[in-house]
Amino acid sequence: MRKWLYILIDIAVIIVSFLGFAWLKPGTRSVILPSYWEALIYFTLIWVLISIFLGKYDFEKVRSSRDVIIPFLICNFTILSVVSILIYSFQVTFFSRFIVFGTIGLATFLEINLGLIFNAFLHPVRIDETRDVKLNGQVAVPPEGLILEEVAGMEGEAEKFLDDEAYGRITNMIIKERGWEVLRFIEKVADLRKSNNLIIATTTRFNILNQPDNEFYNVINLKRINDIRYINKFMEAVNSKIPYGGIFIDCAETYLLRKKRILKKYPWGINYLVYTADWAWKRAFPKLPVFKKIYFYVTRGHNRVISKAETFGRLYSCGFTVVREEYIHNCLFFAVKKIKPPAYDYNPTYGPVITLKRYGKGGKLFNVYKFRTMHAYSEYLQEYIYQKYDLADGGKFSNDFRVTTLGRLMRKIWLDEVPMLYNVLKGDMKLVGVRPLSRHYFMLYSEELRKRRIKYKPGLVPPFYVDMPKTLDEIMESEMRYLDAYEKHPFLTDLRYFFIAFTNIVFRQARSR
Repeated sequence: MRKWLYILIDIAVIIVSFLGFAWLKPGTRSVILPSYWEALIYFTLIWVLISIFLGKYDFEKVRSSRDVIIPFLICNFTILSVVSILIYSFQVTFFSRFIVFGTIGLATFLEINLGLIFNAFLHPVRIDETRDVKLNGQVAVPPEGLILEEVAGMEGEAEKFLDDEAYGRITNMIIKERGWEVLRFIEKVADLRKSNNLIIATTTRFNILNQPDNEFYNVINLKRINDIRYINKFMEAVNSKIPYGGIFIDCAETYLLRKKRILKKYPWGINYLVYTADWAWKRAFPKLPVFKKIYFYVTRGHNRVISKAETFGRLYSCGFTVVREEYIHNCLFFAVKKIKPPAYDYNPTYGPVITLKRYGKGGKLFNVYKFRTMHAYSEYLQEYIYQKYDLADGGKFSNDFRVTTLGRLMRKIWLDEVPMLYNVLKGDMKLVGVRPLSRHYFMLYSEELRKRRIKYKPGLVPPFYVDMPKTLDEIMESEMRYLDAYEKHPFLTDLRYFFIAFTNIVFRQARSR
């Protein structure tokens, strides 16, 4: 209901601003007021829709004056750009630029001042009286920190279990923050009666790094990772605070859950328009080099869209393995176990063109260039997918949720492998040869085949498209036959395999999954 009130107030601001500049336009008020009313309705509709999409009315998230000023300026600059494009594209010359642009400027000024006044009432400055209050020898953290943890040793450092009162406070806070179902999920993997749990609700790694070392076995965060600016840094901080075998529990709203929520929230028709705009802003922009900086400057990483594959891929890259997952309240809750130090991947495969480490001649790793067909960080999930789904026909993983919808289409028409022509030109690969493999796939092959494979450069067109094998054993037999023939007649073998593969791909619709 509050959001509708903010929208009504904003509409009133637009009307007041328009009337103000119409009054300043001398000698034309009798013409402007009757002839502008229809255009004013469309202008107001554009204003409100863009404001809703960019979150200008989300005052619950406002914590400072900056949270008012920056979103208002970004949003209204977007409105100015859209209106300008419409005016000059459709040559709408009979409207007064003075009134149109003046209305936007005055409305922005009034909005910001009203927002600052509202924020002052919503978040009055108070002296934090809880900062120095102690509970059983432990400093109480103010609500903004949201640390809900009962630290080790309520009565002393030697104590290993919490008393009933402390345990009750913890469970009540978890229920209040996330609900009964989340509490049950947590207790399936972590004993909350033990004093070595850090239970926290935060989106900054500072609140993790600020904790003492060697004190916690489990870290339980009740905030979504969607709102964390530097997700990997946060997970790396958690990794540094728990021992091997320690558990990290958190949650994420995956992009499929987000899509379901948006389509359900708005009326049919409008919901798909909102989802399309949300997809462009939240999913496309963060992956484009120029727009990525704009996106993170505006949003500061808050409420980002993240897939299940990217969520788990980031966790695996940071040294964790998934032990439990469950969908609760439109979020994917996960419990992961620390098994190794983080990989510290500073160049993740995030853009439309990606590089993947593959085994080449001599067993050396080189970068293979491809168009993205999977979600970011998917390369870290090969072992997880293999254990969960095993291999399907053709040697690919079955039910591979890492592949995007566009990626499946690109694979069907072979478009994803076009950038590998650059590898051929560089000399890392040749036109025909065994497929370049990742470490996980490479280790699935027999030792004999591994030794024979690395004697030669991998190829863009593999023997797979000649024999069309279905199982891993058949794939290895196919590659072994190719290598046998290649060692005897290299040029003729590659020529024959190329034309057979070309025929299968073009006329028999042979495709990679």
